[in-house]
Amino acid sequence: MKPSDPNAAPPVSAPDYGRSLRGLGFNLIVRDVPRAVKFAVDVLGATAFYANDRFAAMKLNGGDFMFHHDDTYKGNPLSGIVKGVEARGIGVELRVYGCDPGVAEANAKAGGWTVLSGSLDKPHGLRECMIIDDEGFVWIPSVHLPKEM
Repeated sequence: MKPSDPNAAPPVSAPDYGRSLRGLGFNLIVRDVPRAVKFAVDVLGATAFYANDRFAAMKLNGGDFMFHHDDTYKGNPLSGIVKGVEARGIGVELRVYGCDPGVAEANAKAGGWTVLSGSLDKPHGLRECMIIDDEGFVWIPSVHLPKEM
């Protein structure tokens, strides 16, 4: 997925977009927004609602999340914490329910991303795998296992 033209206007205003968000969402501060978008699209099956080199509004399984480039966080309290951190995602699992782990695992391998743990049936009723993106975030695509009879 190629990011939108950086000079193109977003499909909705920032305030209208903000008011449209519901439920749980997250924002990841990244060094390379286009690469983060590529990972989310190619591996997880996300779509970009709007993307440029500094920001991306993403949709996945009915939910919304965002990527912001480091430079967009000037003045934000997190800027001093994130800057220079090699493995930003350590200790955070980004769980994507309803995303086939076998497909995500194959796409990650094909794209050169790190598969930390291959697809396995887990005792908590999910089949899942663990994939690390370029920023060190750990994504866990998963699907429900059938209920045992």
